[in-house]
Parts: sequence; structure tokens; C-alpha cells
Amino acid sequence: MLGVVAGCAGCQGGGGASEPIIGITSVYKVEKDGGASTSVSFAYVRAVAENGGVPVVLPTIDDERIIERYVRELDGLVLVGGDDIPPGAYGEQPHETVKVIPQQRYDFERRLIAQWLDSGKPLLGVCLGMQFTNVAAGGTLIQDIPSQVGKQVNHKGYHGVRIEPGSFLAEILAAESAEVLSNHHQAVKDIGKDLKVVAHSEDGVIEAMERTRGGFGLFVQWHPESMSMKDTAHRDAIYGALIRACKARK
Repeated sequence: MLGVVAGCAGCQGGGGASEPIIGITSVYKVEKDGGASTSVSFAYVRAVAENGGVPVVLPTIDDERIIERYVRELDGLVLVGGDDIPPGAYGEQPHETVKVIPQQRYDFERRLIAQWLDSGKPLLGVCLGMQFTNVAAGGTLIQDIPSQVGKQVNHKGYHGVRIEPGSFLAEILAAESAEVLSNHHQAVKDIGKDLKVVAHSEDGVIEAMERTRGGFGLFVQWHPESMSMKDTAHRDAIYGALIRACKARK
């Protein structure tokens, strides 16, 4: 079993053996001195821990042996936010506003997502995590919302979304609309294989997707883990759904 579990001082949780182990991807940064660091907002860790999961932050290591072990031993996975996917990954030239993630992170998460989707294990994608999953499934992205869609909606703050009736997202939130916190300039354009759209913002931007086959998969363009100060119930509905899916699978 994986031996490194992220500490969570101040988080609640009983630590029982039945608690699912949830991998959380991390942000890889190349330092000016040539070194590198990997980190993740503690909000993701807290959201997992306070909903009954055991959070494990995953270093960005592009090593097939390690990736295979992550997929084999983790019960669930959270794909976190970050900068942009290289547009060449979906056959386009980069828009002038694109700031790509480091190659190290791209190579690691591309392989991790592909193997995780094949595993059928529960998956939650947040912001970049939603976009990356869509590209991994053969989809494309809007590279810059302000210049290619417009500025009707502020996608770097709170705004409303419309949720499809009958979707799993509508079920867990018990609502067909929500006020959400976003921080992005890109969005899903063409939908990847085995995914469906379940939410939009007022400007037509795709705000959430679900898997259509292969197990639990929920992808949101906003940051529910960062909404905890304003709406803990919203955060807990989404992260709690991931944890419940992991428990049901176990």
C-alpha cells in the first residue's frame, strides 16, 4: 500500500481502514535556480479529509512504474487546477494568452489520466482537471474565453451556472442552478469520448461534464474546494459524492 499520506492538521476524520485513499495531483514548478517543486492548495486536502477520504498528494513523476502503482492502489483521484495544456495536444496552434504547464506535469498527468479512465475508478476533475480529461478523451478547448467567447461572464470570480435536469450533478446538489467560484480563461469546446455536458454558464461556456460509461466521473470548471468559506454544503456535496463512489466500489 502507498506509504505517504498527506498530513491534515485541523482536519476531521477517524482514520478507519474503510476510508478510501484519494490521490490528489499537484502543481509542478521549475525554480529559477534550476530546481523544481511540487505543491497543492491545502483546500483540496481539506475537502477530501473532511468528507471521509484519506488524501495523498501525488508528486509529478513521469515514471510508468509509479503511475501504474498509483492506479492500482488508490481508490479515487482528484485532478487539480493549474496553467494551460499545450494546444498541440489537441491539434491547434497556441493563442497568445496561453501559458502552458511544464512538460514534466503534462507527461505525467496525460499518462495518469489515460490509465485512470481505463481503470473505471472514481475521478473528480477540477478546472484544468476537467479540461485535461476532455483532451485526454479526444476533445478540444477554447483557448481564451475573453477573446473567443466574450466578457459577459466573469470566469475569474463567482458567477451562476445552469445544471441539466436529471444529471448526477443536479441530483447531488439538489438544484438546477448554482453560484460557483471560477478562476480560468479556457474551457471545453469539442467534447471527448464517453463524456457529456451537464452545466453551462450564461455565455454558453461548458461548466461541468460527467462520464457516460466506466464508473463515477464528475468534472467541474469551478473550484468547490475553495468555496468552503461561503458554501461548505456545495463543496461537501461534490467531494462527498467522490468519497461515496469510492466506498461503494470497495
